[in-house]
Amino acid sequence: MPHRFKLGRASVGEGSPLFFIAGPCVIESEGHALKTARALAKSARELRILLIFKASYDKANRTSLDSYRGPGLERGLQILARIKQETGVPVLTDVHDPAQAEAAAGVCDVIQVPAFLSRQTDLLLAAGRSGAAVNIKKGQFLSPWDIRHAVEKVASTGNHKIIVTERGSSFGYNNLVVDMRGLAVMREFGYPVVLDVTHSLQLPGGEGASSGGQPQFIPALARAGVAAGVDGVFMEVHENPVRALSDGPNALRLNRFKPLAWQLRDLGAVIRSFPKG
Repeated sequence: MPHRFKLGRASVGEGSPLFFIAGPCVIESEGHALKTARALAKSARELRILLIFKASYDKANRTSLDSYRGPGLERGLQILARIKQETGVPVLTDVHDPAQAEAAAGVCDVIQVPAFLSRQTDLLLAAGRSGAAVNIKKGQFLSPWDIRHAVEKVASTGNHKIIVTERGSSFGYNNLVVDMRGLAVMREFGYPVVLDVTHSLQLPGGEGASSGGQPQFIPALARAGVAAGVDGVFMEVHENPVRALSDGPNALRLNRFKPLAWQLRDLGAVIRSFPKG
């Protein structure tokens, strides 16, 4: 049975328009996060799309010990609360420990279970019990049908506000690939499915002490995912990816978000106009 639920003023899931999750990989500063959120929110209003602002308060899975991780839980949630209040858009952040779920859900509309932790039962249960919507990112090591078990763990708490996100599967060393068949498989679970375009174009550890990326393929992969019928598109954005403190090599430049989202919005509408089957 398809699940549809409200996020902010709009709904996600079966029968709803394409939605977007976008923002910088990590909270670099309060000023930077606010400036990015305001720009994205303005684009969302002009395009009449649902935007969920995403930024992490802690990147616990950086390649190098020396890499920037973020401002931490308390300060990060303060910044996200201000963004939500000032822009009016729903916000999303990821949690890495069950103890973080309740605090994050007190501010965020969506809490995210990172791909590397998508089999961690205690984390999934804590996320479900938090009451927030839960975005489960499919591990790079999992098949599309295996992520069902993670979905069932969250749903066992009585929380059916679940999103499942594809972010690429390991394809040899330092490379990822998206199997479009997997998007259709995961939609059969009845929950909204998102394609994380920018992380799918990451080259994990591809630059030695950090990850590389192939951002030139963002538009093509995004269009393919929307044509395949995803409910949402996830893109990390930055006004100057070269200077981003995390995931810059695979980020979308901020000034390219609106024209691409416009194209994807209209493509999504066309796809939804066809009979199913």
